[in-house]
Amino acid sequence: MVEPEIIRRAQSGDREALVFLLKQLETRVYRTAYYLMKNEQDALDATQEALLKIYKHLPSFKGDSMLHTWAQRIVTNVCMDQFRKRKKVVLMHEETWQEDKKAVREVERGVIASDLKQAINRLPDPQRTAIILRYVQEYNYQEIAEAMQLPLNTVKSHLFRARKQLQEWLSEYQEGGATQWKVRK
Repeated sequence: MVEPEIIRRAQSGDREALVFLLKQLETRVYRTAYYLMKNEQDALDATQEALLKIYKHLPSFKGDSMLHTWAQRIVTNVCMDQFRKRKKVVLMHEETWQEDKKAVREVERGVIASDLKQAINRLPDPQRTAIILRYVQEYNYQEIAEAMQLPLNTVKSHLFRARKQLQEWLSEYQEGGATQWKVRK
């Protein structure tokens, strides 16, 4: 968590504080961009654009939310803007799923990891984003609502529907079977 004094100094033009602040946010911003964009190059582009927007709009940050929540809202919006510009579905390539330690703890469970990743990527954008923010970034519901600029109950609804859909798609694992999905490459 970034100290309020660092934020204040960065807002007033202190270059050292600004660089420190952006470095503190960079990993989380990239991680979110990567999981939303599903490939390294698009994630790097989104991260760069988001960090530039954070830099540009930092003076207007009022502290109504936590800085990292505000940054997540920016990167999520940047990614959604890129999706809208493309107007196409981005398919996940199995080899591009980065083995992030936090994601491994939250998502990867033995042999179902590949199917779980595919299932998450099949979710509609708002549900996928909510799932990623909750279980990859470990945000609470209020932080997700702020990052996605949605009412709290809408976030809860997206998470409920996403979990229900994932449970349905992966139900064969609960019964000891194996899901026969084709890997998209």
